[in-house]
Parts: sequence; structure tokens; C-alpha cells
Amino acid sequence: MFLPLLISTFLTVFLAELGDKTQLATLAISGTSKRPLAVFIGSACALVLASLIGALAGGSVSSLLPTNILQLLAAVGFLIIGIRLLLIDEALGSGEEI
Repeated sequence: MFLPLLISTFLTVFLAELGDKTQLATLAISGTSKRPLAVFIGSACALVLASLIGALAGGSVSSLLPTNILQLLAAVGFLIIGIRLLLIDEALGSGEEI
């Protein structure tokens, strides 16, 4: 059954999206607009489209590469993002230009 996959995907994406730049951008746009429903619909459609592209791309790539290679690439990608975030945080703390 696909329900466990559906629930784990929902929880993972929901938790990952909390407080991210997309949510903050939506908050900022909604704060400057008198039409929060339009902002919600626009941001929801954007997230759905981005997720669709990711799911389609993931499905296509998974037919070309073995699962362990995909997991390794994802892990390396997250590691690079984490290191960059640490370096940016360190540079901001020291007053350096990024």
C-alpha cells in the first residue's frame, strides 16, 4: 500500500518547508497584500509544480542510475549545502563579505 510512503513524504516535505525562505517569502508577500487567499493559491501552486518537477525528475533519473548512487549523490549534495551554510554563517559572524 502507498499510504506509508504518502505519510512519510508529507511529513518530510512539511517539516523541511517550515520556516524556509519560501514560507518567509509567502509571509512577506501576504503582509504587503490585501489578498492573502491569492497569495496562498499562488504559493501552493508553485510548491505543487516544484514538487511535480522533482518527482518527475527523480523518476527519470532513477531509471538511469542505481538507488545507492542516487542516495550517495543526495547525501553529497546535502553535505555541500550544509558546509556552505556553515561557511556563510561563519563569514557573517566575522563581518567578511560573502
